[in-house]
Amino acid sequence: MRKKTASVVVALSGGVDSAMAAASLRIAGWEVYGLHFLLSDSFSGTEARTAAVKQVGEHLEIPLEVLDLRKTFRRCVIDPFVDTYLKGLTPNPCVMCNQKIKFEFLFDYAKQHEIDHIATGHYVRIRKKDENQYFELLRGKDSRKDQSYFLHRLNQSFLSKAVFPLGEITKDEVRKQALEMRLPVQSVSESQEICFIPENDYRPFIENQRGPGVNESGNIINNRGEVLGQHTGAFRYTIGQRQGIGVASSRPYYVKEIRPGKNEVVVGRKEALYLTKLEAHGFNWIGGPPVQRVTEAQAQIRYRHRPAPGHLEVISPDKVEFIFDEPQWAVAPGQALVCYEGERVLGGGWITKS
Repeated sequence: MRKKTASVVVALSGGVDSAMAAASLRIAGWEVYGLHFLLSDSFSGTEARTAAVKQVGEHLEIPLEVLDLRKTFRRCVIDPFVDTYLKGLTPNPCVMCNQKIKFEFLFDYAKQHEIDHIATGHYVRIRKKDENQYFELLRGKDSRKDQSYFLHRLNQSFLSKAVFPLGEITKDEVRKQALEMRLPVQSVSESQEICFIPENDYRPFIENQRGPGVNESGNIINNRGEVLGQHTGAFRYTIGQRQGIGVASSRPYYVKEIRPGKNEVVVGRKEALYLTKLEAHGFNWIGGPPVQRVTEAQAQIRYRHRPAPGHLEVISPDKVEFIFDEPQWAVAPGQALVCYEGERVLGGGWITKS
């Protein structure tokens, strides 16, 4: 027998956003359940966050369960993150975590416990115009906090069950409402850029994961192949990096390319890092590819990148080419290319070359 009140399981991290998502649904009359994931031993503030989650559950008077996903998180997020860097690419672990951890386990939990919907504290929106259309993923109202970039790999199964209570409000409103409700989250700091890396420095983390053998020295070269200096591990460099290259020059050099096969780091002047065209593979279409092979769109090449207009060309079902109207700086293979039509997410894939 179907429940009279719609039920929802909310992923609770211990922070203000997920707590407010649960609180707003509770106030709206939903039957709310909380689910907290243990992800990594190196997760900053793990104990404090788990304690905060339990306090939120008690404050809202909702049942709470804690799932230990540390082994799965290592296999699906941490190990691929390290491997990707060692291949000379720039990974985005938050995208993979949302797809393979948060939504996968939320969805499975809801199915196992016959809960109608799943919810998170992401700043995004969902829209469905009529019963014959697919669910659209839209940017959040707060442009400063919009997180649709990180959710571009969600499929229709996830989106059909998902609820995003914060999509229509701003971060400032969330903080204000949390204070008014006296939610016990003020002592918990905002999530850092990569939750499992202390101090946001991935270099010592990779060394600890793979051992000192990753610190293999090699050449730093320019576009002409001239040796300008030496490095102690190509994984220590990222596209667009200026500081810490170790090459003396009257004008600054920037990391332009990483060649793990030759163990080389290629540097160039800032103007050399502007590119117009790129390719992306593993493209996930939120609602299927466009009817036209080439369509106008906007694209982001990293989370803090301002969406730039251009033309999206479908090469195959999971491979695209994007040509920007104006050159973009520091395109990094391995990062996600996410394409938009206005506020609607068309889909996204992994940048392979530019």
